[in-house]
Amino acid sequence: MSKITRRIFLFTGAAVGAGLALGVGYLSTVDTDGLSPGEGHDGAAKLNAWVEIRPDGKVRIAVPRAEMGQGVYTGIATLIAEELEIALDPATVIVEHPDELLPVYTNFVGALNKRPEDISGPIDWVMKKVYASVPFILTGGSSSIVDGYHSMRVAGATARTMLVEAAAARLGVAPDSCKAENGRVLHAESGRSLSYAEVVQDAAKRTPPSSPKLKAQSEFKLIGTDAVKRVDIPDKTRGAAKFGIDVDLPGMLIATVVQSPVFGGKVKSVDSSAAMALPGVKKVVDLGSAVGVIGETYYHARKAADALKIEWDEGAGAELSSAGISAEYLKSIETGQPYVARNDGDVDAALKNGQAIEAIYETPLLAHACMEPMNTTALWKDGKFEIWSPNQSPTVVRWGALKANDQAKDVAIHTTIMGGGFGRRADSDMIVQAAQLAVAMPDVPVKLVWSREEDTQHDAYRPSATMRARAVLGSDGKPAAIDFRNATQSAFLSFSKRNMPFEMGGDKDPANLEGAVEMPYEVANVRVATSTIETPVPLGFWRSVGNSNTGFFVESFIDELAASAKADPMDYRRELLKHEPRRLAVLDMLKEKSGWATKLDGAGRGRGVSLHTSFRSHVGEVAEVTVGSDGTLKVDRVVAVVDCGQTVNPNTVKAQVEGAVIFALSALMYGEITLEKGRVTQSNFDTYDMVRIAQAPKIEVYIVPSTELPGGIGEPGTPPLFAAVTNAIFAATGKRVRKLPLSGQGYMFA
Repeated sequence: MSKITRRIFLFTGAAVGAGLALGVGYLSTVDTDGLSPGEGHDGAAKLNAWVEIRPDGKVRIAVPRAEMGQGVYTGIATLIAEELEIALDPATVIVEHPDELLPVYTNFVGALNKRPEDISGPIDWVMKKVYASVPFILTGGSSSIVDGYHSMRVAGATARTMLVEAAAARLGVAPDSCKAENGRVLHAESGRSLSYAEVVQDAAKRTPPSSPKLKAQSEFKLIGTDAVKRVDIPDKTRGAAKFGIDVDLPGMLIATVVQSPVFGGKVKSVDSSAAMALPGVKKVVDLGSAVGVIGETYYHARKAADALKIEWDEGAGAELSSAGISAEYLKSIETGQPYVARNDGDVDAALKNGQAIEAIYETPLLAHACMEPMNTTALWKDGKFEIWSPNQSPTVVRWGALKANDQAKDVAIHTTIMGGGFGRRADSDMIVQAAQLAVAMPDVPVKLVWSREEDTQHDAYRPSATMRARAVLGSDGKPAAIDFRNATQSAFLSFSKRNMPFEMGGDKDPANLEGAVEMPYEVANVRVATSTIETPVPLGFWRSVGNSNTGFFVESFIDELAASAKADPMDYRRELLKHEPRRLAVLDMLKEKSGWATKLDGAGRGRGVSLHTSFRSHVGEVAEVTVGSDGTLKVDRVVAVVDCGQTVNPNTVKAQVEGAVIFALSALMYGEITLEKGRVTQSNFDTYDMVRIAQAPKIEVYIVPSTELPGGIGEPGTPPLFAAVTNAIFAATGKRVRKLPLSGQGYMFA
């Protein structure tokens, strides 16, 4: 049976059971191919769920994955355009997120944890149909290209075949005597040609081919080349792009909220008299765990919110502290009953056969800190919701709206582009509040905007974690045994409690240990175990999720083992990966491109290496640092080598890795959410800082040429950065960093 992933919610037994309960007959009606033609938008002819052609010749490509800066609009459109034989020219191609929640838009890779190319057999068929019957539409897990690589090319090839057949019929020639090229169908022998716009109405009446011919990789014109430019950049450059925060509707009001300062707290009473006396204030609404204020502008709403007098029932969460959580982690590692996720050989026996090497690593809670403020616009009219939202899952948006009023006859959703997501905008907290405020103000669109302080102090955080790592080395210096014992909170359990129809996660949450369970190094005896601690802190999915913790833990410890063995850290890894050709190729290129064998000039300088696999991609990074005697730190250079299989847009791959490095570097140096008396002590960028341009290193990204199926790329560049830098600090100073962030350990950017 298919293994459940951390971001998708139906566990296998429930899904199969639901499929049997629904009946195979019903499931057979659920369209998971989306290749049927029909009527499109604005007079266009729809050739399938992704491709429409308008009378003026413009091609509309529907991309049911959220554009949050990662380039998915371009990536998915490239796959379709490659087979459709069109250029991705913004003047002739429109790329947008569809409003329809069609079954075929389900993220099947996330749901089944299988590539579409590997889905087969009756159980997979039932599972696919059940997931699609929701349908569950999600952007996350670096899965968009993995999920779309085959199916989007099929969509493009299907549309192309139908257009060629329709043109051939119009010209009175055989289809195989024609070819598609740059938006036209050509008949070489007669020199005649027809544009797609001229034949699309005929094409839309044809039966889609059951198995259209796809191009060989050697025939690609767009995929894997730098020929395609980002389709979203022109509008963003000239300020025409519409983010969620830009939604502007006739008669729209603006709202903001004041939320319980303690997680789990509730409103006991609220005195809104002073707030309502202010100009431009329309309504104050008790939301249970928050109070919302609706005004003519954000200024009016914010001033009124500041004037509220709220008494809170703080509940049990008022005793929560970061120190208490850390102590609980350490206690559970020493005395708890863990869930063992991997147990190769006999670790306990092997640990007795030598001097144990032990280290304890700690990472903090992290916020997402998206640049675009948290926002959603909602309208409640005629018993229906209409929602405009920068979100990563329209399905979760729908569930969130129904929490506000489960009697709603419909929920129409418009997914906007967004200024950063990183997992944060998969949550429904903003949706629920916006819908509640809309119900309180019927027939009027209400845009809810959180302040930066509310966002920082009420995020869905990356879990903190503590890991105890132990090992013994054999006579050859290689590890004979490694024992990883982790303690953390379950992101999936917390997320599911807030956002899903039922709970899952807990001890067996794969996010707790992902990246450690799959440790690729050749070691005969390996144990990986975790203890799960539950707290009221709301958790979510942060860029690379559990890998952001385990990447630091595992690669820091491997470096410590190399030092104990008096081995070069790069060569030590290469020796332990000699039976892993793809990872070995990454390290070989990394060694060359980083100049690993050359000496760094100057005092306090060092290089560190880290390698981590996540989301079906392998990324190695080398960091060069300069550490001053006063603890000042300059990350001078980061070299990254990526094997993500077949690239679709190489420039996007490089941009994503560059962004991941900066994202991780901010977390490494500054990222820390701390709790005192149940309250988050950070509030804005003055206390939750980011890397500035002057502090950013030179970043070089190299891609290993590959014809393997694509892996993800949005997240895999984040995990290796942490240990690459801390290992470089050790190389420069001889001091190990085992607790993050660096600012808490006496380091500051130069």
